[in-house]
Amino acid sequence: MQKISSSWLNASAGVKNIISTFGHATSGDISIGSLWYPSAYQIAARIAAKYRISPYKVVGVIAALSPNNKWERNCFDAETLIKVYKFGEVQDVLDTSVCTYPLNKSKALRILELDDHDLKLKPVLEILKGPKVIEFTHSILGRDDVCIDGHAYNIWLGVYQSLKNVPAISKKLRHKIKLDYKIATKLINLDLDSKYSISTVQAITWVTHRRIYLNISE
Repeated sequence: MQKISSSWLNASAGVKNIISTFGHATSGDISIGSLWYPSAYQIAARIAAKYRISPYKVVGVIAALSPNNKWERNCFDAETLIKVYKFGEVQDVLDTSVCTYPLNKSKALRILELDDHDLKLKPVLEILKGPKVIEFTHSILGRDDVCIDGHAYNIWLGVYQSLKNVPAISKKLRHKIKLDYKIATKLINLDLDSKYSISTVQAITWVTHRRIYLNISE
């Protein structure tokens, strides 16, 4: 467990819940969480090199296919779709099954249709549109952002509940949660004399939260 002082006790409930979860992180949780997004980028970079396409495309496809999809299958779906798109026929692409919504597969295909030459991130984000998948993209790329999904919401709220019970997160609430994660990250870094990014704190708390409630099924 991380030894964090009580200097944060006057913070908001959301900040307290985030820091409390971080405080229960083991050295293993810290290690896994700290490496989660860098490892995700390495996976994307490997796929990009293998199929000779922009890493932005691969990260965008991974993010597009992420809703309602487990991480391992998310990566499998992304590489499978990219491979079929590169080497298959149109019907093969249409027939490729992915574990997410049809609209998200459509977004992934639109991203793959972008011109690789001097590709910037902006066109990828314009196709993704949704805040969660954009935050996920930013986090994988090491940008200063935090992915507010159902897990992050539960941590912020200080509860464990099925993701099916997590309400739709409004723009206003998302802004509040993101601000609390930023404040929590700042307080953690001040207290531990560390330099965790906001996405790393989110990943560490996610790993910790899952470990604590491992015996509770979603």
